[in-house]
Amino acid sequence: MPISFFEILEQRCRDIDSLLCIGLDPHADDLPQSSASSARDFCLRLIEATSAVAAAFKPNSAFFEVFGAKGIQALQDAIAAVPAGIPVILDAKRGDIGSTAQAYARAAFQTLGAHAITVNPYLGSDSIAPFLGNPTRGIFVVCKTSNPGASEFQDQYIAGQPAYARVAQSVQLWNKNNNVGLVLGATYPEALEEVRELAPDLWFLAPGVGSQGGDLQAAVNAGLREDGLGMLLSISRGISRAQDPAKAARNFREAINKARKQKTKSQKKFRHARLADDLLRLGCVKFGEFKLKSGSISPIYIDLRLLIGDPQSLARAAAAYIGLLKDLNFDRVAGLPYAALPIAAAISLQLSIPMIYPRKEQKGYGTKSAVEGPYQPGEIAVVIDDLITTGGSKLEGIEKLEAAGLKVRDIVVLIDRQPRPSKQLAENGIVLHSVFQISDLLDYWQTSKAISSEQYLQTIAFLQQ
Repeated sequence: MPISFFEILEQRCRDIDSLLCIGLDPHADDLPQSSASSARDFCLRLIEATSAVAAAFKPNSAFFEVFGAKGIQALQDAIAAVPAGIPVILDAKRGDIGSTAQAYARAAFQTLGAHAITVNPYLGSDSIAPFLGNPTRGIFVVCKTSNPGASEFQDQYIAGQPAYARVAQSVQLWNKNNNVGLVLGATYPEALEEVRELAPDLWFLAPGVGSQGGDLQAAVNAGLREDGLGMLLSISRGISRAQDPAKAARNFREAINKARKQKTKSQKKFRHARLADDLLRLGCVKFGEFKLKSGSISPIYIDLRLLIGDPQSLARAAAAYIGLLKDLNFDRVAGLPYAALPIAAAISLQLSIPMIYPRKEQKGYGTKSAVEGPYQPGEIAVVIDDLITTGGSKLEGIEKLEAAGLKVRDIVVLIDRQPRPSKQLAENGIVLHSVFQISDLLDYWQTSKAISSEQYLQTIAFLQQ
């Protein structure tokens, strides 16, 4: 297998200890004369001065296209001047129907020689696919941009979550060759944090620090991966307009690395912390004394049906499931009645994948269906449920799906309440995936002082019985 784009980028970042992406933006105001040759010379000087600390270079095609054919040649020359081993990201934000996208991809990667390109996802996955065929060539998909008007469309809610969050989820499904990342403005650290939670492994291209006013430390805290990578901070005018661009680039590299170190000193964030907080806020998890069906008294009670009372929390839960589903192979989402049905519906809406469900009682009239929804025998269904305690009840639903000719390999739940893995599921060839282990939730809630030490200890003791 060829080395992927992001493997190439990560190697460069590690070799020079830098996450600095230097923008090549020959603004007319920065040129001695308005010409393609001036734009070319501007970029060549900047590349020579800063390549020692550049994790990547990012030429903006608009500043070259304005000069026509000579400008395209100047862009080609600038890309060719970048030393070997340094990725070049063409900032062009392309996006069009398949055949046009194919031409854009050839222009960027073959004619111009760029290693990656920024693309617009508005036309959907078929407009992105032509850019993804070569794993050594990457894309950064526009997600949440740094400009003031970004919220007009990117923050609009779709099925309970902002449009930019939907983009982030879709992008993960496209990232089969480790060559897909996201464009996320450093000017919106809250969005950075939200998307990092949704896409913990993706690379972000983050413009907006410097002349646009983005806070470097806030951006790094929100967007940096746990391994200290996964984020390119793009600086253009802050370097190109400095009296000494080489020194300015070194200073930015040092400032970014200082922010990285400060980030690593802070407490490691709990995955899906906001969703964990929602579970307590909505009463989905309660502490006290509760009589269970078995007759025993439990210090904890879990009722995830209450998620339907808060659309944003439901969408957040669906997004957490999708983080696990992206690595699984399936044709249908199968929710188990009743608590998981709204969760499965939210997942279906966000992934645009059909939903089915096995009935608790088979209909005695009409079609007498045991499984509701469209499907074909031989298709793979991934089972969605809210909670697992033993695994026995899950097998009943799985048996109905399999009796209808469907294949089931995986089940995904929000909370795994069992102290030990389910033997029943494993013996039937079913792999369990969970967003949360109950022990991890309890640790988080105690650490964040959402529950008392007494509640924590009582619950742990009860669950270990």
